[in-house]
Amino acid sequence: MQLQHAIDYQPGQGPQNAQAALKLLESGASIPFIARYRKDECGGLDEVQLQQLEKWKQGFDALQNRRQAMLKSLEERNLITEKLREELLAANTLTALEDLYLPFKSQRVTRADQARKAGLEPLAKMMMAGQDGNPEDMARRFVKGPVKNTEDAISGAMDIVASWVNEHLALRNKLRRVFQNEALVKAEVMKGKEEEAEVYRDYFNFEEPARKIKAHRILAVFRGENEGLLKLSIAPDRSRCLSLIESQFVRGEGAGAQHIKKACADAYSRLLRPSLQNDLKQELRERAEEEATRIFVNNLRQLLMAPPLGAKRVIAIDPGFKSGCKVVCLDEQGQLLAHDTIYPHPPQRKTNAARNALQTLVRAHNIEVVAIGNGTAGRETEMFIKGTPFKSDLDVYMVNEDGASVYSASSVGRAEFPKHDVTVRGAVSIGRRLMDPLAELVKIDPQSLGVGQYQHDVEKNRLKRALQQCVESVVNEVGVDINTASPYLLAYVSGLGSSTAQSIVDYRSGNGPFKNRKELLSVPGLGAKTHELCAGFLRIQDGDEPLDNTAVHPESYALVKAIAKNLGVDHSNLIRNTELIQKVDRDKWLKKGVGSFTLNDVLAELEKPSRDPRRRAYMVEFDKRISSPSDLVEGSEMWGVVTNITSFGAFVDVGVKQDGLVHISELADRFISDPFQVVQINQPVRVKVLSVDVPRKRIALSMKQATLRTRDNQG
Repeated sequence: MQLQHAIDYQPGQGPQNAQAALKLLESGASIPFIARYRKDECGGLDEVQLQQLEKWKQGFDALQNRRQAMLKSLEERNLITEKLREELLAANTLTALEDLYLPFKSQRVTRADQARKAGLEPLAKMMMAGQDGNPEDMARRFVKGPVKNTEDAISGAMDIVASWVNEHLALRNKLRRVFQNEALVKAEVMKGKEEEAEVYRDYFNFEEPARKIKAHRILAVFRGENEGLLKLSIAPDRSRCLSLIESQFVRGEGAGAQHIKKACADAYSRLLRPSLQNDLKQELRERAEEEATRIFVNNLRQLLMAPPLGAKRVIAIDPGFKSGCKVVCLDEQGQLLAHDTIYPHPPQRKTNAARNALQTLVRAHNIEVVAIGNGTAGRETEMFIKGTPFKSDLDVYMVNEDGASVYSASSVGRAEFPKHDVTVRGAVSIGRRLMDPLAELVKIDPQSLGVGQYQHDVEKNRLKRALQQCVESVVNEVGVDINTASPYLLAYVSGLGSSTAQSIVDYRSGNGPFKNRKELLSVPGLGAKTHELCAGFLRIQDGDEPLDNTAVHPESYALVKAIAKNLGVDHSNLIRNTELIQKVDRDKWLKKGVGSFTLNDVLAELEKPSRDPRRRAYMVEFDKRISSPSDLVEGSEMWGVVTNITSFGAFVDVGVKQDGLVHISELADRFISDPFQVVQINQPVRVKVLSVDVPRKRIALSMKQATLRTRDNQG
């Protein structure tokens, strides 16, 4: 595991940059901080490369720890030799280490161990050496004690031979390559479980090469096996493997050779095949989990980067039928102003009362926008709102409400609204995620947001870490207003955590808004190192220092002021002054030792300070004629919104309370290997209905067959 192969280097980058990044990571620097403010030291390594590097370091440490544990165990048992020590030190993968250590593992007494204890190892060596000899003649002298006859002697000797076959390093490596390149993943339904396993019908008689199988299929068949509904095997052709083994160990055609051949078959069936199958299953699981994690992270990033509506007065509705629609009014900062429950739908159908209540709330609180959850009764509520006359036109947005109920019942929700029940909290969450999706969604466990693919089959700690990194990346890319941010949002800022974030909020509550970034050092528990890591990502509007509302790090303030002085202006006059910035003599500052990455980033930020990388919010008009899957007609076209992306396609909400699937083959006219190449979360898309299966709850859609392709054509 060499550092030079740790990451995918770009031109101009090398191991020296990775080494510098490793030192920064080990010192406690965050990935967003290194990627943004230590580019010159690290050659411009981006966050993806730094995450690769961090993963490599974790793997390297795991390898080293396992190696040391093996050496210590062997030394304590006086089993180490210089040759073995050299081999262990040279091994550069965990698999290679485990193969070397296989004969010395502490384990239960095996058949081979019992045979050795009975003194049959010399017989095994004799039979291996003289395969054309008479096994019975060789075995007679070993009939004593627990060995009752020549048949027992030969059987025990073959158990020892089987252990030699299993532990032969070169053979294991050959067979491992055969498993990797030629193994077939086969699945079939367990007898008598056909009805229970209906969800796995696609895998009742399934076969696919292991090297080609897709991640979602891997996780599906593994889950089916774990649930006892599918029988699974992963192996190459048996005769192919036996031929390899026999070519290594069997010589001649005599009676002895026939025994060795049987020992080879036993070694494969009992020892090698289960071991190599488990190794391959682990490789497949690793591959599948990595892909599932990548998909989840990409979905989450796009969800968190959803366009914010901004500071508007919002009326948010969590729709429902029997229980009514919970309505809340929020001010421009998302503070709760009022709440009510209306019953415009069956069975109560108090339409006039609901309409009057809404009109009163809109007038009383100067409401500008309506946010409606897209769950049960969402379309019906949308049509009711659009049919209600208000003094002025209100924009109506359908909001993905996945996770709102989780927030409403969480400790975060209870802390924010201790005097209100879960229905009020859920409606508030719907309204706030329209105003600023990122600020609201960070309060919710990412796994509850309704995106991703088979995330429940991915190892929890692995997924949690990847999602944590994703949220941190987005929060720091967007930047955070320190004087308005919640402690939940601040906790994701580089260098901060829950405790320090709460300290910042407490300080702000007691001392008023922060006036400059230096004031952060007055927060209890926030020292110079933390200030270095977080300051560049925090924004202060209308403060003492104009640069505090930019992504320019305080350590570069002196550079900005020197550049401004050289141009004969105050540094505040540089901000957004493209004409002045273009006059900067870059070569002059580079010659003075300023790093090229730092200089370019500073000037770019001064030109367009605190750019929000998120898109603008937009409304999608669903077809008013449809509200349920049964309303869909094959061949019809409509607008929808991408809600989730998987390796096999994209799910699209067309306003019928059930997402349809655009298979990867129907996403574009050209071949694509990854749906993320053409779609993203919350993207409006034009789709054509290919088929509707109401009983199985399946809707097949196509983007490439739709006559209109872009949102510009909508309406």
